[in-house]
Amino acid sequence: MVIIPTYNEAENIKPIVARVRESVPDAHILVADDNSPDGTGKVADELAAEDDHVKVLHRKGKEGLGAAYLAGFRWGIEHGYGVLVEMDADGSHQPEELPRLLTALKGADLVIGSRWVPGGRIVNWPKSREFISRGGSTYSRLLLDVPIRDMTAGYRAFRKETLEGIGMDEVASQGYCFQIDLAWRAIKAGFHVIEVPVTFIERERGESKMSRDIVTEAAWRVMSWGVGSRVNKVLGRKDSTES
Repeated sequence: MVIIPTYNEAENIKPIVARVRESVPDAHILVADDNSPDGTGKVADELAAEDDHVKVLHRKGKEGLGAAYLAGFRWGIEHGYGVLVEMDADGSHQPEELPRLLTALKGADLVIGSRWVPGGRIVNWPKSREFISRGGSTYSRLLLDVPIRDMTAGYRAFRKETLEGIGMDEVASQGYCFQIDLAWRAIKAGFHVIEVPVTFIERERGESKMSRDIVTEAAWRVMSWGVGSRVNKVLGRKDSTES
């Protein structure tokens, strides 16, 4: 199941659903809409009425990317899906690359579509945005002592067992921080995480959800986790992540 969280993505949801359906015809799609005022949920309902591979999860209001994905993960697991994929609605994640992520998942527990490994690239990003993304991944990798190059990547394929084993009920982080949180949890739990190169293309329609608050939250939480982990190692205590 490909989970696509939406908030004011009425212009984007039809084309992205069509591309997923063409790229991986057997996949089902769950649109997790946070009561978008632009009518995204209504458009998604129309798609679902025409195609039994499309489902819609209507949520009360805008609660953040992390909450939307967690709700989608739980819905998918409850309905028997064994593989769950994160994908943006705005076209920045190329559905045509999804088969490569799914193929890689045959030998892994979590596959991350990475911009910062050889072969990965970005298109139409300003240097400031690239600096934030690269810097955020490097900062997280060093503080948390993990080998992942693209810690903030949002194009991912999980096995159901991975999500069940990382303590989803304890996760409350959002945005950049949510992606960092789940990757770190997977590594700490002993799951096999690999990265495959992808091309990330900046959205052409709608507005980015990135904000200073999201970046600030990520920086603060990652520092807290990194310091806490080092203290626990010194004291010989079991590591834990409090989100």
